[in-house]
Amino acid sequence: MKFGLFGGAVAKRGSESMDSVGYRAFIDYVIEADRLGFYSLFVVEHHFSGIGQVSATTNLLGYLAGLTSRIRLGTGVLVLPWHNPVMLAEQLSTVDLVSDGRLDVGIGKGYRDIEFNGFAISKDEAHARYEESLEIIKKAWLSTERFDVDTEHWKFNDIIVEPAPVQKPHPPLWVGAGRPESIRTAAENGFHVLIDQFSNRAKTAERLGNFKSGCDKAGREFDPMRLALNRTVIVTESAAETEAAMAQRVEAQKKIDQFGKLPGNEPTSYDNSDYAEDDAYIIGRPDEVIGRLRVLEDMGFAYILITTVGGKEKLRLFSAEVMPAFRS
Repeated sequence: MKFGLFGGAVAKRGSESMDSVGYRAFIDYVIEADRLGFYSLFVVEHHFSGIGQVSATTNLLGYLAGLTSRIRLGTGVLVLPWHNPVMLAEQLSTVDLVSDGRLDVGIGKGYRDIEFNGFAISKDEAHARYEESLEIIKKAWLSTERFDVDTEHWKFNDIIVEPAPVQKPHPPLWVGAGRPESIRTAAENGFHVLIDQFSNRAKTAERLGNFKSGCDKAGREFDPMRLALNRTVIVTESAAETEAAMAQRVEAQKKIDQFGKLPGNEPTSYDNSDYAEDDAYIIGRPDEVIGRLRVLEDMGFAYILITTVGGKEKLRLFSAEVMPAFRS
């Protein structure tokens, strides 16, 4: 089993020093994760929330590429309807270049009303914009000759996109998907899939089955490293710390929910025991965390993206007490 990280820096509007501290702590956290052998990092993209979430994802990943040497760097996810696809292709290729081929490109259609409203883009246009942008980005990466684009939303004349990405034919494309048909279609079309951190055990098992059936339909062998399951994972050192950490995560979930639900998710329950028993949150002492990760491993998952709390100290504890149990 491989472990990556999911999340981002926080820099809520306020004093310049506090903004700097928020990003500096996250950068130090990623550098430590690289040193400890974590496999990957996926950084969010969000706008206009007022809580300081990362917005300029490719900029941050480009900086992190120069400070790390092994950890893969991913977008989790870039919302294509909001971006100029040619400029985005250039930015992503640049990150792939400076990271020596460590980029993973997570893409999506978006779901938060506040963001579509802020960009003055109708959610009804999201699918069409997403499809157009994805095709333009792939063409930009693959074309060795100049080309034109003329679609409903985009027009480019006589362009060739540089630099080319290091990974061939291009960096892995990941999609955030929740609905059964979306997961199956993604698997059929050769995409990697990100599964959110809030789904319960039954829903998670169903989504794994959806991905496998999509692979079967396409005649493609199931590769568990093409399916990443996101989970809040916190290693604690006492029962009291476990209880406090669980309560903190539930409160954080309430704040996240004010911006909208991820597609395919059921209404959230805020009972701590629901999260604990259903492995939506994996919080506990090392042996408890290992046992609950084993359940996911037995289901067929081999790649877990963890959202953790506590900074570098918790990363070190997870690396020392949990990761060795899953090394072959």
